[in-house]
Amino acid sequence: MRHIHLTVILFILAFTTGIVMCENPAGAATAEEIDRKVKNTLENLYSKSPAAKALGEKASGILVFPSVVKGGFIVGGQYGEGALLKGGNTAGYYNTVQLSYGLQAGAQKYGYVLFFMSDSAMSWLDRSDGWELGVGPSIVVMDIGAAKAMTTTTLQSQIYAFFIDQKGLMAGIGLQGTKVTKINK
Repeated sequence: MRHIHLTVILFILAFTTGIVMCENPAGAATAEEIDRKVKNTLENLYSKSPAAKALGEKASGILVFPSVVKGGFIVGGQYGEGALLKGGNTAGYYNTVQLSYGLQAGAQKYGYVLFFMSDSAMSWLDRSDGWELGVGPSIVVMDIGAAKAMTTTTLQSQIYAFFIDQKGLMAGIGLQGTKVTKINK
């Protein structure tokens, strides 16, 4: 009986934290809201990481998810909306979705930015109704602090990912099993 009470309390805590952290719980963001958040997110990342800025200058495209909300208790999920930038302009809107099952509890909010360094890497976004990260070209996850010592001449991958603004209580963050799908705004 005591374990059931603890389970219920943890579930309520995770659910409540997820609702509180969600900026727009009543509905999806508009194109203008996404564009504004994408711009702010990139400016924030570039101010913290010169390597990210250098990647951005050479990238074929940049996919930015300013706010991804993740939560769960045994069964979990995450969701966020973002935009693909080509040449500094919005080329499309996307969502990121992940469902998971396992030993997990809590809620978390973060953003991430994917730098596509070639047109062939970009083609993974358009090949199907959705692209599952971890299937296809390899993604190198960069740490903002460690990336300061790297230059674009030493980086050889097709796609680089930066996680930003992590908040909340949930162990682990990753892209494996995350699906990215184009949406209409």
